Amino acid sequence: MLAYVGLMAYSSRYPDVPQDDLNSPAIHLPQPWPTMRAGLHFFIPIVVLLWCLMAEELSPGLSAFWATSAAIVLVLAQPLMLFAFRRVGSLQTAWRKGLSDLWKGLVLGARNMIGIGVACASAGLIVGAITLTGVGLMMTDLVEAVSAGNVLIMLVLTAFICLLIGAGVPTTANYILVATLMAPVIVELGARSGLVIPLIAVHLFVFYFGIMADVTPPVGLASYAAAAISGDDPNATGWQATWYSLRTTVLPFVFIFNPQLLLIGVGSWVDVVLVCAGGTVASLLFAAATMGWFRVRCTWPEVAVLLLATFLFFRPDWVIDRFSPKYVSAPAADVYKVADTLSADEWLVVGIAGTDADGDAITKTVALPMGEGANGRERLRAGGVTLSQLGSDVEIASVKFGSRARKLGVEQGYKLNELRLPNPQRPSPHWVLIPASLLGLMVWWLQGRRMRRAARA
Repeated sequence: MLAYVGLMAYSSRYPDVPQDDLNSPAIHLPQPWPTMRAGLHFFIPIVVLLWCLMAEELSPGLSAFWATSAAIVLVLAQPLMLFAFRRVGSLQTAWRKGLSDLWKGLVLGARNMIGIGVACASAGLIVGAITLTGVGLMMTDLVEAVSAGNVLIMLVLTAFICLLIGAGVPTTANYILVATLMAPVIVELGARSGLVIPLIAVHLFVFYFGIMADVTPPVGLASYAAAAISGDDPNATGWQATWYSLRTTVLPFVFIFNPQLLLIGVGSWVDVVLVCAGGTVASLLFAAATMGWFRVRCTWPEVAVLLLATFLFFRPDWVIDRFSPKYVSAPAADVYKVADTLSADEWLVVGIAGTDADGDAITKTVALPMGEGANGRERLRAGGVTLSQLGSDVEIASVKFGSRARKLGVEQGYKLNELRLPNPQRPSPHWVLIPASLLGLMVWWLQGRRMRRAARA
């Protein structure tokens, strides 16, 4: 609320941006900053949406509801706030204008949702047919068989399949398809490989490669649109766009292996600053390495050093894992004792074992979510999991339908093999940022010396 009032007070000091006549040709382009300055407060619903998704971990539907509610409040309150700060007009006129703007927005939103609704309905037919025929389950078996249990190969195969699924599909239907078909594949195979992957990272991974199909030939619709504007060959435009996009494909993989870049598992503001700074520097070094230009044109050894520094910035935990594991094992019988020490919205990482629908024995590593409750047993039940313990044997008695535990592949009848607790002796991964920074500075210094030699020559 304070941010909204402050932004409205700032924008009210400047005149409104004049609205162009849609029927007249554009004579000059509007200035970016005055246009942005007049609507800075409309970033608040986006912040609400991201906060609900990533911090509160609400469902996408509920997160969109709160973001839409925030947008409705902003539209209603904007004329009233402008009247309060500018003292122009009357309160009754401002109130009527807010209601009129809200009504126009609702009508325009309903019209725009017609096409999205048709696309979602079409995607629902495809998803329903795949679910009923069992093709979705076969997709998991196919990727697992081809990848032979290797997580990196599994992710590359999943990315390629998302490119095929997303070809020629609108954005909303694209997300529904890849999230329904391929996100469970990553969650399931990652859990079988002992990799705990947050759901938001999985969805960002599949959605990125699904959207990337808009530029990859031969179906890239965005490339065809860009070629129509530039007058160039659509395939040439598509391959050029694909080459540019390949430089950013490292980020979805980093989201999977290092969820801290999504601010997941970050404990303090110092960690937030280090993670954001490290991610920014890594992106700049990776861009320099792939373009072959830092301060001057890079040699092949310098490109290799920059790529190594990029890897250390993006995956500092990989180095720490070589000599200090992230988790230590504890007996499953201590599950309630450990759960009592955890608060709501924290996770309990466990190893579980059971049989799948085909009767094959499988072993997974999953993170059981903790909900609200007076003790560990109630928090686990609120998170969607009910356990039964008989001596040292702990079994999953039931899993709540639609819960986060269900989406992570936890099934009734699985047994808890072990608890995987954070290693208290593990050093901070941020120490790896020091040698990574030294590598980047070394290339900077070497190229600077080369620049001075060229200047003297």
